[in-house]
Amino acid sequence: MKRRKVSIASGIRGACAAMLVLVLCASNVGCGNGKEAQDEASQQQEANVQAQDEAGQQQETNGNVQDEAGQQQEANGQAQDEPGQQPEANGNAGSGEDKDEEQILRLAFAGDVNLDENWATTQFLDTQPNGIYDCIDSEIIGYTNACDIFMLNNEFSYSDRGTPMAGKAYTFRAKPERIQVIQELGTDIVLLANNHVFDYGADAFYDTLDTLENAGIPYVGAGRDIQEACRPVYFERGNIRIAYVAATRAEKLILTPEADETHPGVLRAYDESRYLDVIADAASEADYVVASIHFGTEYSNHAEESQRELAKEMIDAGADTVIGSHAHVLQGIEFYEGKPIIYNLGNFWFNEKTLNSCVFEIDISDRDAALKGVKMLPCIQSGCRTEWVEGSAEQREFYDFVEQISFGIAIDQDGNVSADAP
Repeated sequence: MKRRKVSIASGIRGACAAMLVLVLCASNVGCGNGKEAQDEASQQQEANVQAQDEAGQQQETNGNVQDEAGQQQEANGQAQDEPGQQPEANGNAGSGEDKDEEQILRLAFAGDVNLDENWATTQFLDTQPNGIYDCIDSEIIGYTNACDIFMLNNEFSYSDRGTPMAGKAYTFRAKPERIQVIQELGTDIVLLANNHVFDYGADAFYDTLDTLENAGIPYVGAGRDIQEACRPVYFERGNIRIAYVAATRAEKLILTPEADETHPGVLRAYDESRYLDVIADAASEADYVVASIHFGTEYSNHAEESQRELAKEMIDAGADTVIGSHAHVLQGIEFYEGKPIIYNLGNFWFNEKTLNSCVFEIDISDRDAALKGVKMLPCIQSGCRTEWVEGSAEQREFYDFVEQISFGIAIDQDGNVSADAP
């Protein structure tokens, strides 16, 4: 309720008038009517006092009116609060007064993205009037921007320098200004532990790190030396700390250099012991650990036994979820010790092929990092566009396929993934 303001203007005006009369009388030298003037001044003072009393009574009356109006505002505010309680009870949409109420954090993941200047996706992008919004469904972009943390696989370098790595069939490099596309997608962190980030050598790799840093986008799984390549990225959300780490063991013919004490490169996991130590260290500093791994056979929908073994070792080391990439197609999902593994996210927006794709969602509590949900949002990449899978029948066909290539999971019609009861 607003406080009543008290005005003293009328009292000041009355006092000034009385003083004026006294001053005029006192300054009238030789005046034979001085006593009369004093009497008149006294009468004027009494009149002013009476006027002040009347003004005070009027202020009190006005104050009472203001108090009553304030009480009415307070009553109206209570009436407004009561209808607002219903949405809060139904959907956690309250006024924000209960700051300790649990919130659900949405962590989202998408697969391979390619902005190489000579690649089909980028050439298509450059012909579109609305840029990336004509390449990736605007509803998908809206979703990824709305997530608390969104990560994708940055499978190329940003640079105008360097030469293609000898012995590689495909090498990918984008102009540094292409980072705007990654920003438009709402990207919070990128995966650099892959087999293409070093395609144009050390100078282009350094430019890549600089470009991401200048854009304010953190990266994992690669660095200027092994310490940086191993370093987790931490996010503080609510009452919890979330760690992201990444490594690669994708190449059959190993060409992408591993970082060491004095040289740049990626973090490899062909010998997984170092990466498992990285995961364990991150787990000691965070409430929830997302561990990414670039592995698997390209264009195979089936996770190999070696992938399953490594993913479970990663969870035993301290990972709370395992995110796989590299295959360019979807691979299965599995729960181990109650924690989700997706073996491959597939392409998000990588080439012109018609392939199933997805955005994978992990929901956790901002209080204690408890797992609250796992969801797969079905997408399809085709003709250099990525869109939602539309229609309940088409979505059900998508989910049935993912169930077939997975290990003991079920997906309902809304995309919620759960461990299938034995």
